[in-house]
Amino acid sequence: MKTSHLLRSLMVIASGFLMIQCTSEYELVQGPPGMDGIDGIDGVDGVDGTASCVSCHSNAFREPIRVAYAASRHGSGSTWASRGTSAVCSRCHSNDGFIDIVSMNFIDSTGLVIPNPDGYAIGNPINCSGCHDSHRSFDFENDGNDKAVRTIAAVNLFLDPNTQIDIRNSSDELGKSNLCVNCHQPRNSYAIPVGTEDYEITSSRFGPHYGAQSTLLEGIMGANIPGAVGYPGVGAAGHRSGSSCIACHMGPTTDGTDGGHSWKPTENTCIACHTNGAPSEVTDYESDMATLKALLIAEGSLLDNDRTVPGVYSADVAKATWNYRTLLQDHSHGVHNPNYARALLKNSIEALQN
Repeated sequence: MKTSHLLRSLMVIASGFLMIQCTSEYELVQGPPGMDGIDGIDGVDGVDGTASCVSCHSNAFREPIRVAYAASRHGSGSTWASRGTSAVCSRCHSNDGFIDIVSMNFIDSTGLVIPNPDGYAIGNPINCSGCHDSHRSFDFENDGNDKAVRTIAAVNLFLDPNTQIDIRNSSDELGKSNLCVNCHQPRNSYAIPVGTEDYEITSSRFGPHYGAQSTLLEGIMGANIPGAVGYPGVGAAGHRSGSSCIACHMGPTTDGTDGGHSWKPTENTCIACHTNGAPSEVTDYESDMATLKALLIAEGSLLDNDRTVPGVYSADVAKATWNYRTLLQDHSHGVHNPNYARALLKNSIEALQN
C-alpha cells in the first residue's frame, strides 16, 4: 500500500517538471479580435492649453529674448561678480540675493526685508529665474498675462519704508513694473538733507546711489529747495501716469538692439505719444547740470569726477549736492520726470547763486 502511494507521488512530481518544460517553450497564438466597444460621448471642443503655452515657451519665441538679454546691462554687466556675494549689495547685484529679497526670505530685527545676512558664496547676474517664477493665473483673458514675474506687489522704499510706489496704470494694469522698483530705488545708506541746519556729508558716495529711477519718476525723494520753479504733484509725470517701466523700456524693438529684454527705451514706444518724434533731451538739462556742478565744486562739496567731499555744509549746499547726485544717478537726463528734474535743478542753482 505504501509503495503504491509513493509511486503515485513520484508520477505527480514528474508530471510537474514536464509541464514546466512545456510552458517554457509555449508560444502565444493570437485569436481573432473582439468586437468594437460602443463609442463614448464626444467632449466639448476647447482651446489647446499646450498650444497657448508654446506661444511663449518655445525656442523660436525665447531666442530673441536670450540675445537681447545677453546684450543688456543685466546680462553683460560685471557688478554681480564684485558685489554679488555681499550681504548688502547682493539684494540687487546677485540673482540669489534678489530672489531672497522679493521672496522675503530674510527679515532683520527692525522688520526690514534683507538678503542672506551671511552673504553668498558666488555672485550670479540677474537672469530669467530672478525675475520670473510662475503664473498667478492662467486665465489671461480675464486676469491678464503677468508674464510669470516674481512679484507685482507695490514696493515700500528702502529709504523710507512708509513710502510706497505702485506703478499701475493703463499701460501696465497688473503692475509688472513694480518688479523693477525693487532695485531701481535709492538705497538707505544716506539720509536726504532736510531743514535749515548745517548737514554733514560723511562719504564720497553721498547720494541715492544708482537707483533713483523710480523715485524721480514718482516725483519724490529729492531735496525740495523752495524756489521760483514749482514742484509737480507726486505721480503727476506723464511717464508715470500714462506709461511705465515696462511700456518704455520693453516696447517693440526698432532694429533688434532696443526694446524687449535689452531694456533700452525704443522710439517705437516714444512716438506712440510723442507723435512729432521722441524728444532728444529735457530743455536746458545739460546746461543746468553743468552750472550746478560748477557751483558745487566752488562750494567744496563736489569734485570734478562727481564724487562728494566729506565735510559739514550749509543746508542749501547739502540739498543741492543731493539733488545733483540724484539726477546724475538717475541716468535718464531728466526724461523720467522732466518737470521734477527741472524744479530740482533750477531751485538748487537759485539757492546757491543767492
